[in-house]
Amino acid sequence: MGLLIELQKRIPDGWFLRRLLPAALFVLVAVVGGGELGHTHWDDVALARRGIAGALHTGDGLPADAVASLVLFAVPVVGAAFAVPYAAAAIGALASGAWPWWLMPVGRRVTAWRTRHWAEPDSLAEDSVRARGAGHALRADLLDARAARARAFGRPESPTWSGDRFRRTEARIRETGGDVVHGWTVLLLGAADSPRAALAEARDAYDAACEALAWSTAFTILGAWWWPAAPTGVLLGLASWRSLRHAVQALCRTTEAAFTLREPPRPVSRPGDRSPGDPA
Repeated sequence: MGLLIELQKRIPDGWFLRRLLPAALFVLVAVVGGGELGHTHWDDVALARRGIAGALHTGDGLPADAVASLVLFAVPVVGAAFAVPYAAAAIGALASGAWPWWLMPVGRRVTAWRTRHWAEPDSLAEDSVRARGAGHALRADLLDARAARARAFGRPESPTWSGDRFRRTEARIRETGGDVVHGWTVLLLGAADSPRAALAEARDAYDAACEALAWSTAFTILGAWWWPAAPTGVLLGLASWRSLRHAVQALCRTTEAAFTLREPPRPVSRPGDRSPGDPA
């Protein structure tokens, strides 16, 4: 316990709470649930307790086999903690619609499917009026919500909802004379402390949601060896998906506000330039 407290003091909270502790939990569940219990004894608490106690038993003087056990446990934990950011970066790229070239055929199919299932806001509003007139209030409310989303986000142009939201933000910023792609670094270097902190916080929330999706995928796959891990991963995935949508909304709104508040570029004076009122 003292070692964990000391590690928490020395390791940044984001890395410790979002990566190291979930990695330790995942490895423990994989070893005990997938290795000891399996599908046959999935609810055998006594067997799980014996497995955990055997892994934590060190004996007198911390013998060599106990050190080896700790090393064997620590290596996959640290490996998983370092691998999660790369998996989260891949999830973030897919969520933003920036799919790699070898997945673009799948991306075009997904975009076409989303376009086929997209309905015009006016059509949804008319269906809502008819449903409300027929006494189906709940269906009318659902159609009103779909119509509001269709008006707000427009026709799908990306494989994912997040990609459409990011593209719409880029278009709005271009209308104000900004450029997210080429002006992002200039914005970060020239922004005040509060906009920069807000952008960092919004981006950190987006990364945290992508990491949570990576953990949910890992737990769902672990369900092949210990089935209770699968529903846990699915529930975590649903919650992470909602968190990702909120994080995308916050990141887009914060980015638009930061570009709106940016200072206009100052003209660069050259040695031969002079104003009309300057003496010759």
